[in-house]
Amino acid sequence: MVSLSVDHGFTAYGPSHWVVLGLFAAGAATVVVVGRRQRSRRFPRAFAAVVLGLQVGIHVYLMLPPRWDVRSSLPLQLSDLAGPVAAWALWSGSRWAFALTYYWGLTLSVQALVTPVLRVDFPDVGFLLFWATHLFVVWAAVYLTWGLRRRPGWRDYRLAVLVTVTWAAAVFALNVVLGSNYGYLNRKPATASVLDLLGDWPWYLVPEAAAVLGVWALMTWPWTRTRTA
Repeated sequence: MVSLSVDHGFTAYGPSHWVVLGLFAAGAATVVVVGRRQRSRRFPRAFAAVVLGLQVGIHVYLMLPPRWDVRSSLPLQLSDLAGPVAAWALWSGSRWAFALTYYWGLTLSVQALVTPVLRVDFPDVGFLLFWATHLFVVWAAVYLTWGLRRRPGWRDYRLAVLVTVTWAAAVFALNVVLGSNYGYLNRKPATASVLDLLGDWPWYLVPEAAAVLGVWALMTWPWTRTRTA
């Protein structure tokens, strides 16, 4: 999850947060309706261009002085990777990209909407980019799943687990080299978080991984049950 740390007064579940959540609900309903009515490739490709453009925008913003820091500005969080993957899923219809968008977008990006690591408030450009990037990834997952009626299966689940474990191993090693903490794999975040309930490092990684695998399994089971019923 991208963290924007200049304090301009953002408060979780304050007025601006509720406005964003309202926009999220309205946008999710809209993309479902559009997906069921629209069969042209123009809409998903325009959607993909917006998603990718927003991802480029926020990372350019984070890499410019004075925000640049190799330990926090690189696009190495899973939520950072979810944007380009979602854009490719929309543009190409790729099965693997849809699978990762479904699992990453509907858990990690939704978590960013519910528990944002954000201190800048509207109309700061960081506020706008943070919310836009996360909203559009979740909307992409909703559009592909409920708008276009694409369905994940256990093969997709295994793919998402394999890719995520590979990412975790690579990023853990990079954190050791850089002294960074991408993915909060090498230590807990400095601020209070749900990880505080899971024990000390590295033990909190075990229940965290188990929770992710369990939630993803629950997100897969209803669709496979419907197909085999």
